Formats: sequence, structure tokens, C-alpha cells
Amino acid sequence: MEVFFLCSLSPLLLITFFIIICVSLAIIFNRNNKLYKSNNSNNNLPPGKMGLPYIGESLEFLNSGRKGFPEKFIYDRMAKYSSQVFKTSILGEPTVVVCGPAANKFLFSNENKLVQAWWPDSVNKIFPSSTQTSSKEEAKKMRKLLPNFLKPEALMRYVGMMDSIAQKHFESGWEGKQQVTVFALAKRFTFSVACKVFLSIEDSQHVAKLAVPFDALASGIISVPIDLPGTPFNRAIKASKFIRKELMAIIKQRKTELAAAAASSTTTAHHRHQDILSHMLLATDENGQHMSELDVADKILGLLIGGHDTASAAITFIVKYLAELPHIYNQVLNEQMEIAKRKGEGEQLLNWEDIQKMKYSWNVACEVMRLAPPLQGSFREALNDFVFSGFTIPKGWKLYWSVNSTQRNPEWFVEPEKFDPTRFQGRGPAPFTYVPFGGGPRMCPGKEYARLEILVFIHNIVRRFSWLQILPHEKIIVDPLPMPAHGLPVRLFPH
Repeated sequence: MEVFFLCSLSPLLLITFFIIICVSLAIIFNRNNKLYKSNNSNNNLPPGKMGLPYIGESLEFLNSGRKGFPEKFIYDRMAKYSSQVFKTSILGEPTVVVCGPAANKFLFSNENKLVQAWWPDSVNKIFPSSTQTSSKEEAKKMRKLLPNFLKPEALMRYVGMMDSIAQKHFESGWEGKQQVTVFALAKRFTFSVACKVFLSIEDSQHVAKLAVPFDALASGIISVPIDLPGTPFNRAIKASKFIRKELMAIIKQRKTELAAAAASSTTTAHHRHQDILSHMLLATDENGQHMSELDVADKILGLLIGGHDTASAAITFIVKYLAELPHIYNQVLNEQMEIAKRKGEGEQLLNWEDIQKMKYSWNVACEVMRLAPPLQGSFREALNDFVFSGFTIPKGWKLYWSVNSTQRNPEWFVEPEKFDPTRFQGRGPAPFTYVPFGGGPRMCPGKEYARLEILVFIHNIVRRFSWLQILPHEKIIVDPLPMPAHGLPVRLFPH
């Protein structure tokens, strides 16, 4: 689409476009060139190559994922340079890729000591902060807010609600159909859950109104940061503005409801909204100040993105692997049917105790996330010069850790390509080898939320259907999340 867009531009606009790109690249190149030169005098850098100026090895890094083999970029360089650390250049930044469980432990343990979270500048443009702070500063604030809301004790009350949403989802989107496309439906389910848990929105039309721009937003987060009409980046910025406007209207309405509840003498009004939006609006900082409406909108926007994209990818691949491995499907079905049979008279919805019995089903989900991790890795930035594995990591350089350096590594997982849920029995994998949710202070705060959502989905789908892949050899792409190239169409067989 972007090619057609460029071809339709007038010569004058094309010249303007070319000048903008050249100037932008020159500015970025000059900034990064100074960083490269300031550190080239350091002969103790990790082995590796930086690739072309500015571009570096970004194309190889991104294309390996788009071809369906994100681990290839990592493994090729681990074999050529070092199994623990190598240097490269990604997204216009000098980068050190750290590999293995020792590297994972080092990085996770030194959050906000030697390293801090880092995102490309494009992320700050799509998610501009109302408080004029960077996205990493906002992330720190968010991580302080979330633990109390997303810890297991707080999430217990949402199991029945998630199950109710799942039942309605399957009734409307799956039942009575011979064929469905899983990825689109998985996104619809996880977004519906996120809207209910975070905002108490359950009207399907309201959810759908927000879902469409969210797809555009997710597609443009990791894209070429060219803000011209028709580009994914431009569409993502527009989607972000639209969603923020919608959230502001929801926030104003909620503040009115909370004020009325505070003035009411009934307890029902006080407990009407026990979602994270109300939690944020009522929370105060160390000075007793409430967050501004814009600040709350920013944080809810980030939560909605994180709350459904990765979970929908995980759910899609669970469906894929269960289709390919009928013996695994049968064991999952047996576990879920046993849970259903043991429920008491009149108990229609799942509860916390039911979730705790889904041990085999969760082992299956974990093995899926080992082989097809929703999160491929993430970036950090060096706060100061420091030494890792005998090499100097200069201040300002970026560090990248990848789940694939351990999760598909035969050194840590015997027969790594084999699907084997028993890997997660007992003590499970060695520490820092299985890291789909990160680790340390930056362990994903929504891990337990994702576990509930995934298990509720598994319970509902296997009790209703078996299924076959329509495209058995469908290509998998990673851009930036893993997804089947055609959305995983399946043929349904109701029980």
C-alpha cells in the first residue's frame, strides 16, 4: 500500500519527501556517528560487526523474523562471535546482544542500576506522554501501580467474569460455523476481556469501536517512523489520538460516577466499578495528588496494548499446536472435562479453584510459549560503562536480550524442537532459561492475568470443538509478534 501511496504523489511532494528522509538520516547518522567514534577507541568491545552506517544490521534482524526464523539472527552470530555476547547495530543504535541464562540474570538483576528500559523514539511519538516525560519514565510509574491490582488475590474475582465473556465469545464467533480464522477471534476475545477488566466496558459495539484503531496502533509501533499520510506509522499516530479521545470521555464519565458514589450512603455504588480505571482515578502519589485525566488515559492506553496483543498471539499458537498434536489435545480435553464434571450443582462459571487444577493445560501453554514466544526480547540502555563477560559495554549503548538464546537452545532444553509439556513438571526449566515474561524487576506484571485469560480460553474451546488446520504448512512471521501469515484458518468439529 505504501508503494501505491508514493507513486500517487506529485513530483514536488516526492522531492520534499526525499529531502525530509535525507535530512532525518543525516541528523541521526551524525548523532550515532559521534557515539560510534567516542567508543571506537575502546578496544575491549564485544566481538561482532556494526554493518552499514545507521542501517547497521537492522534489515537482517527484522527480516529473520518476517521470514519466520527470528532465532536465526541470534544463533548465526552466537556461532560466529560468542555464545554469550556480541555487538551489532539495530534500529540505528550501537547494540550489544547478550545471550544465555547468565546474561538474562545479569540484565534482569541490574535494572535501574546498570541498565534501564529503552524504546525507539518512534514509540514516544505514538505514545506521547501528557506529563512530558519519556515512555520509560511512564513505565516505571505504571509498574508501581499495577502489582496490587494484578496480583493473584486481586485477580481471583475476575475468573468468573472472564469465563462469562469467553462463553459469549464462542456463542457469537465460533458456534454454528464450519470455518474460522483464529488470530482475529483471539484478538477479539482478549480485547473484550481487557476492556471489561480495565474499563468495565462490555457493550460489544463499544468494544468493536475501540478494537479497529487498536489494530492500526499495534501494526505501527515497530515501523519505519515516517509520519506521512498512508504510512503505518502515520496510521498508528492517528489511532493513538482517536483512542485517547475516546478514553478521555470514558474517564470523565467515570469521575462523575465515582463522585456520586462517594456522596451516596449505599455500599453498592462504591463497589460498582472495581476495575483498574477506578483504581487509577482514586490513587494518589506521595504528595497526595491524583493523576491527571490525560495521564490516566496514557496509562490505560498502554495497558490495553499490552493486555491483549501478546495473549492473543499465545492463544493462537496454542490452537495451532493442539491441532497438530492430537494426543496433547486429548490430554488437555480430559483435564478440562474432569474439572467441568466436578463442579457443584448449579455452578456454571469457572472459579479460582478450577484454574489451579489446570496444571497440564498450563504446562502445554508454557511449552507453546517456549517454542513460539509472544515476546521475542526487549531493549535496555547502559546507564554507565560496565563490564560483562570480560567486555566493556559503553554508556549509552543499547542492550538486547532474546528469549531464543535459551528457549530453543539444546544446551538448556533437550531436543528443543520437540513439543514436550513435561519439561514444566516439578521444578521445571533451569532458572533464567525460560523467560517469555522477562524477569527481575521488569518481570511482566500481567503474567498472572495472562495465565487466567489463556486457561479460560482453553477450557472453553476444547470442551466445544476439535479442529483441523486448513493450511497445515502456513508460514509463521514475526513482525514484531509471531503470527500465522493467514491468521490460522481452521475447520471446526463440534463435540
